[in-house]
Amino acid sequence: MTIHSLCWEHFRCEQKDCPVRIFNETDCWTVPTLNCQGELLESFPEKIKKCLDCSWFQQAKTPEILEAMLNQLIGLHISEEKYRTLVNNIQDGVFILQDDRFRFVNEAMALMMGYSVEEMMGMEFLPLIAPEYRQRVADRYLRRQAGETVENEYEFDILHKDGSTRLTVNMNIGVFSYRGKTASFGTIKDITDKKRAELERIKLESQLQQVHKMEAIGTLAGGIAHDFNNLLMGILGNATLTLMNIDPAHPGYERLKNIEKYVQSGADLTRQLLGFARGGKFVVEPTNLNELIQRTSEMFARTKKEITISSSLQEDLLTVDVDRGQIEQVLLNFYVNAWQAMPAGGNLHLQTANETLDDSCIQAFSVIPGNYVIFSITDTGVGMDSNIRERVFEPFFTTREKGRGTGLSLSSAYGIIKNHGGFINVRSEKGKGTSFTVYLPASKKSVGIEKDICEPVVKGSGIVLLVDDEKMILDVGGQMLEKLGYQVLTAPNGKEALNLLERHHDHIVLIILDMIMPIMDGSETFDKLKSMHPDIKVILSSGYAVDGQAADIMKRGCNGFIQKPFNLKQLSRKMGEILLIT
Repeated sequence: MTIHSLCWEHFRCEQKDCPVRIFNETDCWTVPTLNCQGELLESFPEKIKKCLDCSWFQQAKTPEILEAMLNQLIGLHISEEKYRTLVNNIQDGVFILQDDRFRFVNEAMALMMGYSVEEMMGMEFLPLIAPEYRQRVADRYLRRQAGETVENEYEFDILHKDGSTRLTVNMNIGVFSYRGKTASFGTIKDITDKKRAELERIKLESQLQQVHKMEAIGTLAGGIAHDFNNLLMGILGNATLTLMNIDPAHPGYERLKNIEKYVQSGADLTRQLLGFARGGKFVVEPTNLNELIQRTSEMFARTKKEITISSSLQEDLLTVDVDRGQIEQVLLNFYVNAWQAMPAGGNLHLQTANETLDDSCIQAFSVIPGNYVIFSITDTGVGMDSNIRERVFEPFFTTREKGRGTGLSLSSAYGIIKNHGGFINVRSEKGKGTSFTVYLPASKKSVGIEKDICEPVVKGSGIVLLVDDEKMILDVGGQMLEKLGYQVLTAPNGKEALNLLERHHDHIVLIILDMIMPIMDGSETFDKLKSMHPDIKVILSSGYAVDGQAADIMKRGCNGFIQKPFNLKQLSRKMGEILLIT
């Protein structure tokens, strides 16, 4: 009997310890496998047939030696099957690459790519890589095959079978010998979702950093505007007082009038800074944005004929609680910005809508979820790249030529909208125009009817207590009050003001109180003044706007507010307004 027939007789043995019977129990007879020559066979029996004819089995001198050799072969096959089972149950892709073609892929790899295992066997690797990554991957592959030390782990994009889907993967690859030739063994992990979440996190962090930066700049801008308004108050007050004592025919009269105009221009500039800074609302009332947009856009269209303005305004638009003057300023700033972005003319589209925002929509903007009114301004201008887009709301940042703007218009708009509890989204690409979308909290109030009230300008009598830590304000303010017929007491701080009120309370008709002072600020001073004499009338005066701390003081019973710088006429009107109230 030949070794070949002897072995097949042995395979049919039913003895308990027969290696073939043991192998039968693994239920793997039909699993494709390789013979010792590296040839693909249909099943394990075919493998045995081939191997029995090879020189390795010819060394068997006795059935016992042959049985031991068969046991070794069966053990190797079982190990192979365990390995295959393990690899095919791994969620990451596993592959063997040789001569730039797949010699093995597991099921996870095929599923990830949209192919079957059979389709991927023998397929070229490089065409599956996104074009922009192919050169880098090919270079590393060739250097690794040549024996160079190359980084084993890196990321790139691969193309799904459908051709349109991209997957970002992390590949870890190494070199080994496969069937006598150099090959690469690697794993691929799909990190598309992880990468997308990471990019979203980076974007969110960038937005938060931008918000914090803008808040810091806003605080700085507000402080500068406050101090500048105090300086303007000194200039305007002295100019006003001088004008009252000079004949209009005097050569210096027109120059003094020009100083008044320049101070007003400076005040407008600081108003924009205050609009950007925290604390910039003046008179807040329920407003229909459609009406503001229609009025401001019609006015702007009359001056800029080269621009075509269209609109899509929602009819049942909810109201918003805003300072109408400031929102008009925001709209005009956006219009001008769009016009400057379209030097050869273009289209400007305005749109309004109601929208409900949940937590996921507002997490980067420090606002509360709920109903919002949105308005968008979209132009067909030159657009912005990402660098400009990130800085567009910074004060004094501008891409315009020198002399064509201060760089405050959009930063002012940002501050005003933020102070109204809203936020702004910007979409823009270089050469594809820009769209600013503004979100403002909706109001449940109805729009009131605007009244035009002309307050009388009056002179008066009695003692006015002027409280301010700036000497120039005390000097010029005191002289302005005297011109209006009042006697004046001045105090450089809150503590001194309390002492003066205690001594002269029977004759003091009004207190003009600064808000920002050392030792005792305006808020604490106001509370103590009111506790001493609840009926005393107080006008709050500040270089800041009537918001934040000033608004809190107003709610606690302060009679009025006047913003620096003010001239004699404005002071007279405000005092008459307060003193005429019985």
